[in-house]
Amino acid sequence: MKKLCCFVLAAAAFACQTSPAAPASPDEADAPVRVKDLGKLQGWRENSLVGWGIVTGLAGTGDSPSNRATRQALSNVLAQFNLTVPPEQVQSRNVAVVTIAASLPAFAREGDNLDVTVNSAGDARSLVGGTLMLTPLKAANGRVYALAQGPLAVGGYRYDANGNVIQKNHPTVGSIPGGAVVEVGVKSEPLAPGQPLMFVLEEGDYTTASRVASAINAQLGAGTAHAKDASGIEVAVPESQREQLVSYVARIENVLVHPDRRAKVVINERTGTVVAGGDVTISRVAISHGDLKISITSDTMVSQPAVFARTSDGVRTAVVTNSRVDVDEREGNGFLRSGTTVADLVQSLARLKTQTRDIISILRAVKAAGALHAELVVQ
Repeated sequence: MKKLCCFVLAAAAFACQTSPAAPASPDEADAPVRVKDLGKLQGWRENSLVGWGIVTGLAGTGDSPSNRATRQALSNVLAQFNLTVPPEQVQSRNVAVVTIAASLPAFAREGDNLDVTVNSAGDARSLVGGTLMLTPLKAANGRVYALAQGPLAVGGYRYDANGNVIQKNHPTVGSIPGGAVVEVGVKSEPLAPGQPLMFVLEEGDYTTASRVASAINAQLGAGTAHAKDASGIEVAVPESQREQLVSYVARIENVLVHPDRRAKVVINERTGTVVAGGDVTISRVAISHGDLKISITSDTMVSQPAVFARTSDGVRTAVVTNSRVDVDEREGNGFLRSGTTVADLVQSLARLKTQTRDIISILRAVKAAGALHAELVVQ
């Protein structure tokens, strides 16, 4: 029996019980998802910007006078204002050299604001109270696309005196919300002349790509979309729609589809969390863990409605799988739980007050035995 299960198990979780559910197909268990939530058009991307600047106004927590990069940077800045001060004569603990990072969206226009992150590049103790001086932000091609400036927001502090240090969070990293202004916009052309659109899935999957193509064809006409591979769906654009590309793409983005998901079990040993998603099933297996003994069996039966088959067109033969989970513990009560999913197994173990660490060990052993039909991700 297959069904979709998704649960989170913490160290003190599972005080409630669930009743067995009827088998459900992925289409019945999952709500449809918009195509725009599964990926993006090829060519849509953010561009990384980086800069090198100076933060001023620090209360003696900036770079030390022995930092040559800081002295040289401050000397260069003063030279732009007709002040000639050799780097050797620059002595200030209120200045720090920093690196600035930002992301330029695909459809950024001149005048848009960007959030920037400021990181200390020297030996400054804290950037609290500092202000970033005007700094150009460049892309990988060396061209300036934005200018950053403004007071820093630092979610921490660091104070020291006579060898005593009090610090909270990370005071050498700050941010400036909306601190950069775009000077050069980005022109994104999602559709080249005479070329079709290419929709790219965030997670490549042949089944999902095929379903997306079928859903688009059902909405816009047969032959419109074609899955090229596990992550790319090629969508043809009629000549009549090329002048109205925005509305055409909007129709594609709002097409509903049932994506397929790989069966995974994610285990976080640090927090004792187990998350299972997809059709995560367990084959017949017997487990012995300390005083705990678990047995999982499956019985397959064929339902043959011969009487109704001669009178009804919609009646057909069906294969039904009945599964049983037997859990026994010394000085404990055994119980039955239908279904062979990870959720049923973990809930059964939790009812016996099995420790989360032991449950994680059992799941890893079941995977090693080849009985867990899912990808096991250990974080």
